Order: sequence, then structure tokens, then C-alpha cells
Amino acid sequence: MKHIIILGDGMADHPVERLGGKTLLQYARPEYMNRLAKAGRCGRLVTVPEGFPPGSEVANTAILGYDLNKVYEGRGPLEAASIGYEMQPNDFAIRCNIITLENGKIITHNGGNLQTEDARVLIDYLNEHLAKPINEREGCERVKFICGIQYRHLLVIKGGNKHIVCAPPHDHPNEPWRPLLVKAESVVSDSIADTHHLSPAQTASLINDLILRSQELLTHHPYNLAKAARGERQANSIWPWSGGYRPSMQTLMEQYPQVKTGAVISAVDLIQGIGKYAGLRIIKVPGATGLADTNYEGKAQAAIDALQKDDFVFVHVEATDEAGHDGDLELKLKAIDYLDQRLIKPILEATEQMQEPVCIAVLPDHPTPVEQRIHVNEPVPFLIYHKGIEPDAVEHYDEQSCVSGSYGLLRLQEFMQAFMSIG
Repeated sequence: MKHIIILGDGMADHPVERLGGKTLLQYARPEYMNRLAKAGRCGRLVTVPEGFPPGSEVANTAILGYDLNKVYEGRGPLEAASIGYEMQPNDFAIRCNIITLENGKIITHNGGNLQTEDARVLIDYLNEHLAKPINEREGCERVKFICGIQYRHLLVIKGGNKHIVCAPPHDHPNEPWRPLLVKAESVVSDSIADTHHLSPAQTASLINDLILRSQELLTHHPYNLAKAARGERQANSIWPWSGGYRPSMQTLMEQYPQVKTGAVISAVDLIQGIGKYAGLRIIKVPGATGLADTNYEGKAQAAIDALQKDDFVFVHVEATDEAGHDGDLELKLKAIDYLDQRLIKPILEATEQMQEPVCIAVLPDHPTPVEQRIHVNEPVPFLIYHKGIEPDAVEHYDEQSCVSGSYGLLRLQEFMQAFMSIG
């Protein structure tokens, strides 16, 4: 038995008055998700452990069966792995968005849908003006920026301290940004810094200084001056968050002997980084953007091809989450339909013809309610299907219907344990 997880990031939602009190999944009635739910078994899953933020780095790691209390180091190190930056023992890596500020508030977490080719110019510009040596004698960089994808980048601080409090920008749309600047954790003693290591307070101060200076630099960059002249949103500030050190993770092959090889398909650095630490090969699909215009057909074909030789495939689609963060109801409905028709349908049709049976799971990592525009920590609906499975009574795939699924309410690693026990 082979296994594939199809994950619609942030796909779950709340009832929406404009939709007659239905959630988006209830309103959209996705044909192939509903078909799989009716033919398979359903349940709900708690994806975020107590005390952790409801972020994709947490939820996706938990879905893949990892104990966050043992492996969690934030987004930064995971995205470093995806980008190809080899973290050193003294490195502190932190996710670094380029965002849009207007009138003292965070307007978007994505810099007005910044594209990678433009971001690379801005990242090079920031490195030129903000990279700092530790001291003149050693001459090595204390700070450097590394270009990722679209608005998602990396800030590496030599000797930085992870005991700081950062605000994810996507959790604070239309909120004043100054109260959200980085702070040292109040429960951590602030030790005296030496030449190579910073205290939490010094790390927070350094990052806040970079944020402020980035705003001065980016506002006057030709890219943003042209955007302003056209009346478009500018990519005018960095916003670092979710940092840590290099994590120590077992591969999926070490945890599940039936998995000899596996692959991850995603346009997002974070998911690719989780996959790399999990021992999965990273498949990059041309035209995969992380937005609703992503190459669904290309991802579907990549998954079908991977199932010909791999035991486990993880397919991640970001579009539903981005639409939720933008508060775009119509776009999120469209992204759900695209996921259903352009990705799940061809994968299902191809796997039904394969000689070796394939077990399919479909779920989100967390809800991103379109009317709140943030991640929320709530159980998500999931379905599991394979030929010959005894179906339960669930007729539709949505947040409410899956409550009565035969799996009930699973927690964290229990999903992967149940999923991988099939076959």
C-alpha cells in the first residue's frame, strides 16, 4: 500500500453569513472531496499542541507525525533547509517576510503579492546596506538576508538568541505595527553577551533596528517608488518572525519502516524544509506559485509520477490559505474548487488504475477563516480513502459532517499513526 496526503493549507473555515451560514466547504460542495468522503472514512484532527502557535510550521510537522515538543525550532530553520542554506551551530535563522505598511498599520503580510524576481533585488539591496560584521577583526557577518520565494525570505543572525517574542504578520492585518515589534521572553534571564553570542534583549533590539532601517531603505527603492506612482501596495518593510536553531528530526523512513522513499510537492519553502528534514525528496513543479494561479495540473502529474516509485507522497497547496489571509471569499471558494477539480480528480483517477493500491488522505493543516484573516487553533476535518475500505456514514467533506466520522477526534501524531497503519 502506498500513501499520499493532499493538504489544502488553511482550507477549513467558519460559517459565513454571506453563504447562508455555511462554511466554504459546505457551500462549495467539492465533488471529489465529497466522493472520497462518502467512499472512505472521516474524522477531525487536532493539529496544534497546547502552548504552540497555530502556524503551518507547527501543524504540518504534527500531521507528519512529529512530536513538536522534541523537534520544534520555528519556521526559519525549516526554510533554511529548503533554500539550501546549511545552518552552522552558531546560526539563528528566522523567517523574514517583506510586508506592506500603510498609515502605521500592517496592510498585507505578502508585500502586495511580491514576486521572487523583484524580491531578489530588494534582498540584495538589504544585504548591501544592513549586513553587519561581528567585529572588524574577524570580519564575518553577524547578519545576512537570504532570498527565498515571493515574500518569504530568511534572516540569519550569528549568535542570535531564540528566546524572543515575535508577531506573525499574517495574524495582525490592519493592526498598528509598532506594538508588535520584537521583545525578549520575559521568563528568560538575560545573560551578558560576549563577542559571539547575543542575549534575548540584544537579539530583539537588533531585529527591531533592522526593521526600522529596512523601512527607510525600501520606501526609497526604485521598485517601491514605481509602485507608489502607480497607486499600488509597496513592499516597504521586513518583518522577521518564528526563528530557531537547526532542528534534530528523524526521517519518516526511520519512523515508518514501510516507507522506503518519499517525496514532497509544494511551492512553499517551509513545507519543502519540513520535507527535507523528514527525508523526502523535494519535487519543484514549474509554475507552482503558492497562490490561486499555481500549476495544479503540474502538481497532480508530479504526484502521480512520484507514486510510481515512492511509497509516500505529500502534496501541499498554499492557495486556500493565502486567499483566507487576504479575506477574499470568492478567491478562496475558487481555490477550493481548483484543488478539487484540477488536483484531486486527476490523482484519484490515476491511482484507481495503479496496480499497487494507494491510500489517500485529504485535510487542511489549520483553519484560516476568511472573515478573520488569521490562523485559528481548531480541529480540522480529514478523510482517508483506499480501495476496499469500509466507509462510515459521512456523506460530505466539511467541518460539520466530519464530526460524525468513524475516526472521531484524533490528536497530533495519532493521524499519521492511523494513516500509515493502513496496508
